[in-house]
Amino acid sequence: MPKGLTFLPSLALAAVMALPLAAQDAPDANTVVARVNGDEITLGHVIATASALPAQYQQLEDEVLYDFILEQLVQQHLLSLEQEELNTLNALRLENETRSLRAVQTVEALTAASVTDEAIQAAYDTQFAEFQGEDEFNASHILVESEDEAKAVKAQLEEGADFAELAKEKSTGPSGPNGGALGWFGKGQMVPEFEGAVLGLEKGQVSDPVQTQFGWHVVTLNDKRKTEAPELAVVRDELAQTIRQEAIQAKIDELTEQAQIERPELEGAGPEVMRQLELLQE
Repeated sequence: MPKGLTFLPSLALAAVMALPLAAQDAPDANTVVARVNGDEITLGHVIATASALPAQYQQLEDEVLYDFILEQLVQQHLLSLEQEELNTLNALRLENETRSLRAVQTVEALTAASVTDEAIQAAYDTQFAEFQGEDEFNASHILVESEDEAKAVKAQLEEGADFAELAKEKSTGPSGPNGGALGWFGKGQMVPEFEGAVLGLEKGQVSDPVQTQFGWHVVTLNDKRKTEAPELAVVRDELAQTIRQEAIQAKIDELTEQAQIERPELEGAGPEVMRQLELLQE
């Protein structure tokens, strides 16, 4: 046998030994992070606990949170060893929690299957395919206390007075210093009398005096436009939530149709005893 071949096993062994330790010893959910009287607490227990913590705990630094969770799990286990079994109340709570978690898994699976980019895009296209928009108005007004004052304002405007300057001088409303400008608004956002005056105007036209609960107004329509369909990114979460809810409801309806559900009517076994914890006492 050629002498050079005797080096191959050694080279192969050296190659294996050179593999990164992280690849060989990477932690997983079963990695033991503590033992209490021989009982194991795993990394999976820590991760599951962390995922269910309230938001204020999630803001803690990872090292602090990890130590906190692990210490809690150790203490809980020590206290749990004092009990041989769950009492009736806690056994029923565990059944309810198990039922809830299994339902959550079903909901998560439905969400993953139904709330896709394609489904969201399709929902967006359906909802806004024929979107025509609603009217929006940009108006200014001059607010005064009496009809006579409003008529005088209207006369000055007809004689060529600048609307914004006159509003700064005469208007008692909060928009006066800004030339009476109200910005953009849609139907239903102004009191009916004011909205009616605006709807009757063409761009650049000035209204006759109109009375509202706030006083007397002289109004001008600066511009008018149609609202545009929102961008997909703006309504994405709303669409996703609708798709999710519809998928869940469809599944509930399907399962309800297939199931045999009985609700026996028992006298004295309804809302009137719901809070009587003593019924669960052993």
